[in-house]
Amino acid sequence: MNHVILMGRLTRDPELRHTQTGTPVASFTIAVDRGFAPKDGGERQTDFIDIVTWRATAEFVTKYFVKGQLAAVSGRLQIRDWTDKEGNKRRNAEVVADNVYFTGDRRDRGDRPAGDGYQGGNYRSGGYSDQKQDGYSGGYASPVEPSGFSELDGDEDGDLPF
Repeated sequence: MNHVILMGRLTRDPELRHTQTGTPVASFTIAVDRGFAPKDGGERQTDFIDIVTWRATAEFVTKYFVKGQLAAVSGRLQIRDWTDKEGNKRRNAEVVADNVYFTGDRRDRGDRPAGDGYQGGNYRSGGYSDQKQDGYSGGYASPVEPSGFSELDGDEDGDLPF
């Protein structure tokens, strides 16, 4: 089974390109802190992981995610072999993301253009997926209809009954 789940901060804004057939593809890198510190008391290490998204997920990520933002990514690990300009064989590991989710505080999400469809979690689980609602993989998913719930600001939760 090849399934990867990561959470980290974007090191740059996602870059959207299109294949020759017009399929959208976005790439970005996330910085993921390792869950442990070295025994010698040094700083925790960080891994920089390349992420690739396709189709609607690529467009979603490019539209709503920015450098420095915290994101959760779910997908599969892919190893690509390629040859550089000098003829040397190279190998690259990347995560092909099926799902990308907002994480962290809403203020952490950066500025969004008004009226672009994002209304505080109207996309499934705060993210977007190229999987249809019935679980069929490979299709496009449309934004989930608003649930009628609204997001609370940090200082409005004092009156909650629980």
